[in-house]
Amino acid sequence: MTYLKTNMGYIKREAENILNVSYESLLEEGVKTLERAKIGEARLDAWYLLSHCFQLDRAQYLMHRAEIRCVDESILKQYRDMTALRARRIPLQHILGTQEFMGFSFLVNEHVLIPRQDTEILVETVLNDQKNPKISVLDLCTGSGCIAVSLALLGHYSRVEGTDISPNAIETAKKNNSLLHAGVHFYISDLFGAVDGAYDVIVSNPPYIPREVIPTLEPEVRDHEPYQALYGPEEGLYFYRRISREAKSKLLDGGSLYFEIGYDQAQAVSNILKKEGYREIAVKQDLAGLDRVVMGRI
Repeated sequence: MTYLKTNMGYIKREAENILNVSYESLLEEGVKTLERAKIGEARLDAWYLLSHCFQLDRAQYLMHRAEIRCVDESILKQYRDMTALRARRIPLQHILGTQEFMGFSFLVNEHVLIPRQDTEILVETVLNDQKNPKISVLDLCTGSGCIAVSLALLGHYSRVEGTDISPNAIETAKKNNSLLHAGVHFYISDLFGAVDGAYDVIVSNPPYIPREVIPTLEPEVRDHEPYQALYGPEEGLYFYRRISREAKSKLLDGGSLYFEIGYDQAQAVSNILKKEGYREIAVKQDLAGLDRVVMGRI
């Protein structure tokens, strides 16, 4: 038996349950583990795991990083276990269970695509174009619900709905909707199959990666994100063709259709919209200057 000094005096503790380490040494341990696994952002990911397990913010770390302190062995084990998972190329977001998007924290898991910064361009484009809070919005292929929930919370639109063919995705979207009090109605549908009524805006980040490209993706994406949400038949254009065609009967007069696209798909998707009779077709770039959003008005 050993003793631990506290502000209330000395208390007994089990030596095997408390270890003396510094936050700095733990961070470096995690970095080395992830570097050996060839994780591209090893230091950043190790920091996120350390911060999560030990409930640290950056200021606390910087002030106390070199101090030798007593840490609970169970928390240390959690940190090392999570680091080992990341070293196996499990996505960081799946390990932590959340991902930030448009300033909100969304639950994520193996059933939905992890929200990405590129997709924020899609949301921002809709918000910039659609200032009227009385409009209605439909989000197809909603996944985690990040697009629909963000539009509801930031656009304050009167009606926002989201659909997905995956029951597990819809369950995740409903949880995010409940946690963030967004007021979105989510339901299972194969695109417009179960959709009633018409909308001012339809938005979608559909599956758009050609089959032959998927094996070249990073293991975190290729092996751990849902194939159904990645693969787009017909050279990645199947869902753009189908949604553009079917959306015409689900958009109100003057309604708008917004797509997220792959960086090399702007011309092809613009041509699809033009063929289907959309007007005012435009392309928006992401922060890297790559084509990311195509939109048109019916």
